[in-house]
Amino acid sequence: MRIAVLDDYQDAAAGSADWGALDVTFFGDHLAGEDELTNRLAPFDVLVAMRERTAFPETLLRRLPALRLLVTTGMANAAIDLAAAAVNGVTVCGTRMFQPSTSELTWGLILSLVRHIPAEDAALRAGRWQTTVGTELSGRTLGVVGLGTIGSQVAAVGRAFGMRVVAWSEHLDHPDRVDKADLFRQADIVTVHYKLSARSRNIVGAPEIALMKSGAFLVNTSRGPLVDTGALVAALEEGRLGGAAIDVYDIEPLPADDPLRRAPRTILTPHIGYVTEAGYRTAYGDAVEAIHAYAAGAPIRLL
Repeated sequence: MRIAVLDDYQDAAAGSADWGALDVTFFGDHLAGEDELTNRLAPFDVLVAMRERTAFPETLLRRLPALRLLVTTGMANAAIDLAAAAVNGVTVCGTRMFQPSTSELTWGLILSLVRHIPAEDAALRAGRWQTTVGTELSGRTLGVVGLGTIGSQVAAVGRAFGMRVVAWSEHLDHPDRVDKADLFRQADIVTVHYKLSARSRNIVGAPEIALMKSGAFLVNTSRGPLVDTGALVAALEEGRLGGAAIDVYDIEPLPADDPLRRAPRTILTPHIGYVTEAGYRTAYGDAVEAIHAYAAGAPIRLL
């Protein structure tokens, strides 16, 4: 079997798992055009996709007749048309992911926002001393949109900092639950940890952002389309929010002309919530396991 590992941005895949004698080609660049992807991927029997970096709609899948196995890191991938994969005879398998890495990044971003760490670092290097006044966390309210595994980890750390935690999701049954509008009214920091679906797009939209306190902060390490980017940028430009930290975007990699790049009081990271040594070892290790299982006629972690 000819195997291609896609979007290996950091040239890390080869060293993150034991690929053994498998016939593997690693691609470090990202191709977005369907014609370019077809030309590159047509010879391969197996593709390993890192999260949702490359989309596999029906139009692409039917142009890859040699493809028999598509392994995505993670156990869900909104960029893969599973129905079209089945029609085209493509088995789709997933992997485990190292969950704590995203919650850890979330707190790195929160602390960077409220204590102005990037700005103070830049100012110090430029010869200035103490240019901002930070916001303490103790006694503040943390609003968690989506209290699943990652959201719960983030909430636990918030409590350790002495924060009051409120949470909302559509079907949440938990003592911390409040109405959605109340969460946005009460929270000093809103952090988003929600599963992306057709129903959850723009779940943090202009109405929710308008409810936020003056000077409040918004953090999104989940999926870009969960937040209305236009409404967020407008709130930042108008000075209504204290700042925003974003790790995920509507289009990735983030286009050079995206308005978030020029928005004030922002910290932007390139979707690195899951990008850790343990995360890559888990994901790519499971991908190798999935390839061997498929070759043995017993595919695992089917999606």
